[in-house]
Amino acid sequence: MAMDVEAEIRDLKRRVGELEGSFGFLTGQVKDVHRALLTFQAETKHEFKNVNGRLDRVEKEVRDLRRDMPGIVGDAVRDSLRERPAKPRKPS
Repeated sequence: MAMDVEAEIRDLKRRVGELEGSFGFLTGQVKDVHRALLTFQAETKHEFKNVNGRLDRVEKEVRDLRRDMPGIVGDAVRDSLRERPAKPRKPS
């Protein structure tokens, strides 16, 4: 009976060792994935700031264009009217 207990203990120790090895491997994998996620998060935050800055500039340019558009159109219409030959008036 004593030998069966010793064999069972050895078997349990072997199985625990296998589980510990698997756990250690998985822990390393999870750490690597976590680091990669943190890096990805930092990069996307940086990219978002760049995109947000560009959108702010585009927004400002659109506001400026909207403000300047009446003057641009008015100048173009006046220039085109000046370049047209005058039509003779119909006699009444």
